[in-house]
Amino acid sequence: MSRSQEKMCRFLVYKGKDEILLSKLILEPQHSILTQSYDSRLRMDHRRPHNGDGFGIGYYTPPTLGPDPCIFTSTTPAWNCINLSRLASKTTSSLIFAHVRATTEGSLSDSNCHPFSHGSLMFMHNGNIACWRHVKREIALSVGQKWFVGVQGNTDSEWAFALFLDCLEKAGFDPDSEEYTANGFGHTVLRKAMLRTIKLINRFVDATPSELRDEMMDKRSLLNFAVSDGHSVVCTRYVSSTTDEAASLYFSSGTSWKQGEGPGQYKMERRDKGADIVLVASEPLTFERDNWVTVPTNSTITIHKQTVMIHPIIDEYYNHSPSYTRSSGFAVSKGLVSNAPGATQAITPGNLGNAVAT
Repeated sequence: MSRSQEKMCRFLVYKGKDEILLSKLILEPQHSILTQSYDSRLRMDHRRPHNGDGFGIGYYTPPTLGPDPCIFTSTTPAWNCINLSRLASKTTSSLIFAHVRATTEGSLSDSNCHPFSHGSLMFMHNGNIACWRHVKREIALSVGQKWFVGVQGNTDSEWAFALFLDCLEKAGFDPDSEEYTANGFGHTVLRKAMLRTIKLINRFVDATPSELRDEMMDKRSLLNFAVSDGHSVVCTRYVSSTTDEAASLYFSSGTSWKQGEGPGQYKMERRDKGADIVLVASEPLTFERDNWVTVPTNSTITIHKQTVMIHPIIDEYYNHSPSYTRSSGFAVSKGLVSNAPGATQAITPGNLGNAVAT
């Protein structure tokens, strides 16, 4: 196994019409991402019971402060960082990323903590790239010089971000352009660049020479990515397999994120068919029945102007049969289980909310 493959992490995305106090997502809910750092309900891998290898939060500030997000990372376990509590209880934003990290191997450093950023773009990953010892070299050789030298850490996740930036640039959308930095790239551009990134990763993995593989080099990648330009968000739930489930991913949408009577008793309320708030999370922040919908394996979820769009990722790993059941065994072996108590397990007209399946 490569020394810096990411595994068993958890992430959270919030996009709302209004700003929210970070603590109402990160600290206070019954199963907040802080709680997930030491009590991961979906974790079945007891070799690593905690997501304690650092954490990070990223959030966009008012335009007067510039288009780039504010990023705070630490190698301190999230549950043991007093500065996280201080920051989250006094900071608001309408677009927030949060990530708690667990890696079976690899160095602990701020440069390896998610989310990563470049200009107005913010990126994070839950999973791993297969055959990383070989694929790392191929990615490094394929990206432009400025993306190559921009990698500060040694995780497969940050190299995936470098590849994403390179895909944007080669498609004619320079991440350093003031036009795109200020106004965003558009959700369609972000989604196409994400699909291109996944396609290239699969191509590099497939090209791994057989003599370089061993029993530790599984060819299945788990690629739950999240990216934002400050306007739109694109996330993926993906595994390079026709028979396996990907790492867990859920979304919840509604008109308000309300605290109930008891401590941590938050709930997504929906007063009409529209949505003012969208949450995407590796694990539900609450176990309120029907608050959370499972994102289908090998799909993208796009949030644009509070509308959620679900698109299948149609490639060699896509299964066209609606009745086909994938195995959760691979995700379980990585500590990335796909079923959550109380979550709706399929997108249907009755639980779609404001999501559009296309």
